[in-house]
Amino acid sequence: MSIIEAAPRGDTDLAVRTEGLVKTFGEHRAVDGIDLRIRPGEIFGVLGPNGAGKTTMLRMLATLLKIDAGRAEVFGVDVAGNPHVIRQLVGVTGQYASVDESLTARENLWLFGRLQGIASPRARSIAAELLGQFGLEEAADKPIAQFSGGMRRRLDLAASLITRPPLIFLDEPTTGLDPRTRGQMWDTIRYLVADGCTVLLTTQYLDEADQLADRVAVIDHGRKVAEGTPDELKIAVGNSTLQLLLADPDEVSAASEVVRRVLGSDPVLSPERGRLNVALDQADLAADVLIALRTAGVSITSVSVAKPSLDEVFLALTGHGTDDDSSTEENR
Repeated sequence: MSIIEAAPRGDTDLAVRTEGLVKTFGEHRAVDGIDLRIRPGEIFGVLGPNGAGKTTMLRMLATLLKIDAGRAEVFGVDVAGNPHVIRQLVGVTGQYASVDESLTARENLWLFGRLQGIASPRARSIAAELLGQFGLEEAADKPIAQFSGGMRRRLDLAASLITRPPLIFLDEPTTGLDPRTRGQMWDTIRYLVADGCTVLLTTQYLDEADQLADRVAVIDHGRKVAEGTPDELKIAVGNSTLQLLLADPDEVSAASEVVRRVLGSDPVLSPERGRLNVALDQADLAADVLIALRTAGVSITSVSVAKPSLDEVFLALTGHGTDDDSSTEENR
């Protein structure tokens, strides 16, 4: 009987299950009672600004931080009670590359394999396979110091797949990458799921969650404030969004009052000064708002009507953007 088979098992129909997960640093609750249900074979996105608790939560699930309260399971295995088993089930790619700069890409992957108990010939074979899979064959024997940021991120992800774990934790995997390299990473993440993996992806990029995630949990100040598919979250904001840029940013209060009078609800204020996003149940209500603003003497520089984005969702749920990094505990 294997170690995994011998471990006490809970809900094996879920890849990840958490109930009331809590982590505190002194008096600060970095993770404050988070519940998650992640199904096998999906990309589950955790969206939030810097300091929201995303990385802290992921590190608890990966057994890198002690769980202070609540419970977590990975494929039915209790995280706190069986950390050695969890480490066989999970691969982790953090925000910063963990590769050794003094070694080549091939040597790094071979070393990771050896550290995980794989015989040297097999470790070399796996390294060659992963280098090909991640498009790093031509750079396999170059020093890591010569790698671009995107190449380092791909190598770091390859290292987490040495033992082909069924669950991959990706902690902001595209931070600092250019748009082309981000697109390549997105393709790689989709490939992992097509190849049978489950992916838990933390990100502060709204477009990344929108493009990749089957479902999204929005986390702010350590708490889960919403969960659903990207489309479900957008519908909760409205069927359409009227985006307004005021000629005079000081007229935001007056414009907000007009919107409240016409629609009976408040607009969402963008971090950009003088910009408002107005949720509309029907797109033709935009004309009523614009006429009322003109009657009130509020001048508009630009206007557009579009389907709501996750940006509007996040602003509506939290009152701020994902670039808010008021907390630093997440990096602890």
